[in-house]
Amino acid sequence: MKVRIYYHHTDCGGVVYYGNYLNFLEEARTEFIENKIKPFKELVAEGILFVVARQEIDYKAPAVYGDVLEIDTRVTSVGAAKMEFEYDIKNQNNRIISKAKTILVCVDNKFRPRAIPEEIKNKLR
Repeated sequence: MKVRIYYHHTDCGGVVYYGNYLNFLEEARTEFIENKIKPFKELVAEGILFVVARQEIDYKAPAVYGDVLEIDTRVTSVGAAKMEFEYDIKNQNNRIISKAKTILVCVDNKFRPRAIPEEIKNKLR
């Protein structure tokens, strides 16, 4: 997924505000899941939700106004009820801006942990 950096993404120094990376990761993860599995709206209707249990971000270099970031998103492990995503974020010059990891846990509509359906696991492998 590509993200163009606009002024509203930056702080007073013209550098992307660190908290905005959470939004970029959420958008990249959503695109990944919807392309590999199905729209989140359908998953929710089936009582399948994913919540973030852990988030790690390593900031390697600043992204600035006008940059175009490419977010490479991949699933690195799928367990009974959780899955792990890793991301590489690079700018238009192929410079690593950030590396990140997210652990999602599958829950039902009452936010109780539940097994990830086999159909979903198979599409992620």
